[in-house]
Amino acid sequence: MTTSYEGKKILVTGGTGSFGHTVAAKLLQRDVAEIRILSRDEAKQDLMRQELPDRRLRFYVGDVRDYESVERATRDVDYVFHAAALKQVPSCEFFPMEAVRTNVNGSENVVRASEYNGVKSLVCLSTDKAVYPVNAMGMSKALMEKVAQSHGLNNPHAATTVSCVRYGNVMYSRGSVIPLFIGQLKAGKNLTVTNPDMTRFMMSLANSVDLVEYAFQNARQGDLFIRKAVSCTIRDLAQAVISLFRSNAKVEVIGTRHAEKVSEALATREELARAEDLGDYFRIVADNRDLNYSLYFEKGDVTQAMYQDYDSHGVERLAVDEIEDLLLTLPEVRVELAAAGIPSARER
Repeated sequence: MTTSYEGKKILVTGGTGSFGHTVAAKLLQRDVAEIRILSRDEAKQDLMRQELPDRRLRFYVGDVRDYESVERATRDVDYVFHAAALKQVPSCEFFPMEAVRTNVNGSENVVRASEYNGVKSLVCLSTDKAVYPVNAMGMSKALMEKVAQSHGLNNPHAATTVSCVRYGNVMYSRGSVIPLFIGQLKAGKNLTVTNPDMTRFMMSLANSVDLVEYAFQNARQGDLFIRKAVSCTIRDLAQAVISLFRSNAKVEVIGTRHAEKVSEALATREELARAEDLGDYFRIVADNRDLNYSLYFEKGDVTQAMYQDYDSHGVERLAVDEIEDLLLTLPEVRVELAAAGIPSARER
């Protein structure tokens, strides 16, 4: 199955963020009829309008917390990328109900409005922090996944296919650690890390868009897709940035931030027990058992013991030179290197 965007209308919620910029730029290279950007920040919308001057790009000021603004934005839309979220772990710790209002209630509004307006497919973007969550951000995103999956459980004949994707750290996304490190180097500062032994999955913005498109092409009701990924320690990531920029900066340990984990998991062993291995991806099908639990009371699932969590501590871990090669695939890093007068890898 393939998804054709020719002549289609597409909505991106939270579309002025890093993901929205990337997916909009990619879709504008195709014969789409219209791309709608729903967000509440009109300044970012104006900046995006200047960066991507295309009449097919339309901007809707609104908030996923408000059903009416979501319903208006989804009218006559074929596909929805739901990227709107509160993503910063510390701020969600201080204001957990704000995370609930955006990540949970807002996602319910997107699902309801999409179904009401006959959207063909809705993909909700989640995070590895939703797996065994220990912070408000992860807990709210885990509930977002449940909201998405419950749509199919409660509406088996629904016209709108609702699925989720889950991924780890998106390199050079807004508020992520790589631009922070580069900014510290440019300011002549040492690099600050919370715990050098932490591991994180690494994914480019382009790969995150590929994952969402894969979900559009292959999703069945309630599916959750994961792209297999490599990981690295935060210490090695910092050293790779220092090496690339030929800096003498040191790595300073400042201590763990609010509700950080030493490692992250993209899938639990319970999920993997019912997952399909699709090569570069896992498809985790929804648990579609009904509420008649007596059918399952005497016999459990013995296969779960055969699986281990898909955790950043356990997957292939990149060495410093491999991280450098990965960083050089990012256009933003190459721009920063050029601005610093540092040659690319091919010229070294």
